[in-house]
Amino acid sequence: MRRDWSIQEIARLAGTTSRTLRHYDDIGLLPPSRIAHNGYRHYDSAALVRLQRILLLRELGLGLTQIADVLGPPTDSVTQGAEQREARALETHLALLREEQTRLARQIASVETTITALRGGENLMAENMFDGFDHTRHREEVEERWGAKAYADSDSWWRGMTDAERADWQQRVSDLGRDWVAAAESGIDPASTEAQELARRHVEWLTGIPGTPAAAARQAQGPDASVKAYVVGLGEMYVADPRFGANYATSSGGTHGAEFVRDALRVYAEGNL
Repeated sequence: MRRDWSIQEIARLAGTTSRTLRHYDDIGLLPPSRIAHNGYRHYDSAALVRLQRILLLRELGLGLTQIADVLGPPTDSVTQGAEQREARALETHLALLREEQTRLARQIASVETTITALRGGENLMAENMFDGFDHTRHREEVEERWGAKAYADSDSWWRGMTDAERADWQQRVSDLGRDWVAAAESGIDPASTEAQELARRHVEWLTGIPGTPAAAARQAQGPDASVKAYVVGLGEMYVADPRFGANYATSSGGTHGAEFVRDALRVYAEGNL
């Protein structure tokens, strides 16, 4: 008899929730392998492989509709051919994960070198400080969201910076992220004065990046409804996309930090943009 696992077991092992798995079933993305007499959903090894791919694709920022298109409809039977296709697909994803692992390892080494230099009073080596920081890796996504000109403008701006200017800009981003997390963990209201000051800083930071709708509005020196939609949309993206939400992750985990940023930005946008 083939082994299967209950919905509670899979939720615990995969770090998700039974509610999420039931939703995947409701939309036809991940049906259970069988329903027990007590009504509980159970999942076999083929379903586990499919869930693994779903979670991997979610981490890449794909929506559930896009994931369904990538994976195709679930099948009831597991054939050798199907297993081979799943294995090839996972090999492709594994290559992407290893590439990301290498990039992160380079970033870690770069930051460790900077910390060592700062603590030891040594001279910083600019050529070593930005290893692994590749701003072009989101090119396709930026062009799809805001157009080729938006990417070209921001790319030209970034490449035109000196090493010191890039380091200063990255420090501003780091400080803003740290302050957002601290505010979220403090339990203050997103509409509070402190949170709204952070939102103002956040929008000010966005207006300093050429190619974004916020920067375009600043150049036009006038209100622009698209800026409000842009800021609110970014807030929603921080919650929906784990790649960006990770920047605001609190010690309690989950999306609480990103939700706090989203809510504060929405209040600020409603009142000021």
